[in-house]
Amino acid sequence: MNRRSRPKRPETTRDMAFLCAAAGLDKKAQDLILLDVAELSGYTDFFLLASGRSTRQCAAIAENMARVMKKAGLKPLSITGLKEGGWVLLDFGDVVVHVFHQPVRELYDLESLWSDAPKVDIKIDELPELSDLEQDS
Repeated sequence: MNRRSRPKRPETTRDMAFLCAAAGLDKKAQDLILLDVAELSGYTDFFLLASGRSTRQCAAIAENMARVMKKAGLKPLSITGLKEGGWVLLDFGDVVVHVFHQPVRELYDLESLWSDAPKVDIKIDELPELSDLEQDS
């Protein structure tokens, strides 16, 4: 790919969530969980939960997700908590991403709050490849 190449625009909301997951893993996000909340929520189809080891890492994970999604033609509707980094929320409409510093994730325990939502298996080999993307634009 040349410097102006873009990742393929996701065709489905699941593809959007997987692209976010790949961007998170690119910055060493941990404990990724994808919840299918379409039947339980009136405002989104998926929640992607991820953790970082520090507030700075959480901000870097979220910034990378926003950058990768923008390159794919999908800007977030909003980003909240980026400066603080304890809980960063990225709203892409059909996919809402929660990036937590691990102690904050344990405190709010969204996995338990949304325990009725089916978990979607995230297989590393099914995620989009980001290695050929320009990461610092």
